[in-house]
Amino acid sequence: MSLAMPYPKYPLTGILAAIALLASSLAAAVPAIQNWRAGNGVPVYFIPARELPMVDAQILFNAGSIRDGEQAGLAKLTSALLEEGAGDWSADAIADRLDRVGARLSFSSRRDSASVALRVLVDPRYLQPAVETVARLLKEPSFAPDAVDRVRQQILTALRERAQSPGAIAQDAFYKALYGNHPYGSPPEGTPASLNAIDRAAIEAFHRRYYTAANAVVAIVGDLDRPAAERLAENLVGGLAKGEAAPPPPAPPAPPGQTLRIAHPSSQSHILIGQLGVKRADPDYYALFLGNHVLGGNGLVSQLSQEIREKRGLAYGAYSAFSPMQQAGPFLMNLQTRNDQVETALQVAQTTLRTFTDQGPDAKALEEARQNITGGFALDLAGNGKLAGALGSIAFYGLPLDYLQNYIGTMNGITLDAVKAAWQRRVQPDQLITVIVGGAPAAPASPDPAKPPAGS
Repeated sequence: MSLAMPYPKYPLTGILAAIALLASSLAAAVPAIQNWRAGNGVPVYFIPARELPMVDAQILFNAGSIRDGEQAGLAKLTSALLEEGAGDWSADAIADRLDRVGARLSFSSRRDSASVALRVLVDPRYLQPAVETVARLLKEPSFAPDAVDRVRQQILTALRERAQSPGAIAQDAFYKALYGNHPYGSPPEGTPASLNAIDRAAIEAFHRRYYTAANAVVAIVGDLDRPAAERLAENLVGGLAKGEAAPPPPAPPAPPGQTLRIAHPSSQSHILIGQLGVKRADPDYYALFLGNHVLGGNGLVSQLSQEIREKRGLAYGAYSAFSPMQQAGPFLMNLQTRNDQVETALQVAQTTLRTFTDQGPDAKALEEARQNITGGFALDLAGNGKLAGALGSIAFYGLPLDYLQNYIGTMNGITLDAVKAAWQRRVQPDQLITVIVGGAPAAPASPDPAKPPAGS
C-alpha cells in the first residue's frame, strides 16, 4: 500500500501568487546595503549574512576591454596574469597559500570591468592569509616574462578554438557591426596579431593606470559586523595607489541596419539579430526587461520560442535579451536553424519582434512574466556568492542602495502601457543588424591564427 498522498490541484494563478508572496517576504528580509569609503577612497558596499561562517568579496575595477585602446586583449591578458605571481611569490606559491586555507579566488575580465572574487571562511586563521594574498596580487603583480608568454599562448589557443565556432564568429561579427570603432566593438579576447604585439611594459602600464583606488569598488557579503567589514576592505584595497578615475566610455552611435552573411562549414546556421539597447542606469531598463521576458527571455514559453520552435520546428530554441553596460549594450535575438530554413526563421523572428513592438504583450502574458521574475528573485540571491555578485553590479554601476529592497515593488509597478511605450521608444524593428554564420562547404585549411605574420 502506498502512503503517498495525492498532490492538491491548485490553479496556476494561485501558485504564481504564492510564489510572488514568498519572494516579496524574502526580498523584505534582505538586509540593507551599508556603504562607505575606504581610507584611499574606494567605495565599499556591504551586506551582513550570518547564516554561514563565510565571506564573499568582490573587487571590481574599471579596467575592462573598453580600456584596451589600440591593443585589443590587453585588459584580459592583464587580468589573467594577476594570479601568476606577485612580489617573490610564484604562481605555485600563490596557489599553495590559497589551498592551505581553503580559499577560492577567481579573476575575470569583460568589456566594462575586470573583477576579483574571493570566498573564504571568516575564521582569522583562514581569512587573514587569503586577504593578504589577494591584496598583494592586486598591488604587486610580477608579470614575469615566462608567465606573460605562457598566458598569452593559453589565450591564443582559446582564440584558435573560437575561430572554429560559428557561434563565436557570429558574436564577434555582430559586436563589430553594432559598435564599429567604438571600444565595445573590439573583441575582449583580442586577436592573434594584437596579442602577439603586447609586451610586458604595456601590461605594467595598464595595471598602473587602471588597477587603482579611483577605479575600484568593493562588495562584501558575509558573517561579519560593520567594523570587521571595514577592516577587511582596508586590508583588501587599502594598499592600492589612489590613481585617476578612468573617463566614462563615449555613447555609441546607432548604426544603420544591415545583414551580414559569413560562410562556415556547418549544417546549422547561427543567427543573431539585434540593435543598440540601453545602458544599465537607463530608467527604461526595467520595462524593457519585463517585456523581454514575454518576447524571448523565459525559455520555451516565450513568444520567440513558441513561434520558431513549437509552431514551426525551425530551431531547438530561440531567445532574446538586453545586456546593458555603462553605455548602451546590445539588444539581441539568438537562434540556430538548418541552413535550408534560414530565410523562414529570419522572417518569423523579425515578424514576431515587429508585432511585439507594435502591439506589446497581452495583459495575461505580462502578468505571468512579472510573477515569474519576482518569484525567481529569491533564487537569484540564494547564496552569498550570488548576493555578492548582485552587490558588485550595484556598486560598479552606481545603482541605488535600496535596489534590492525595491526590486519587486518596482517590477510590480510597471504597467502594460509603460512596457509598450518603452519598447516603442527603444526598439526599431526596421533597423536591425543581422548576422548569419553557416551554410557553406568546408573551406581549405587556413594558417594558424596563433602564429604571427612574417615580419610582425
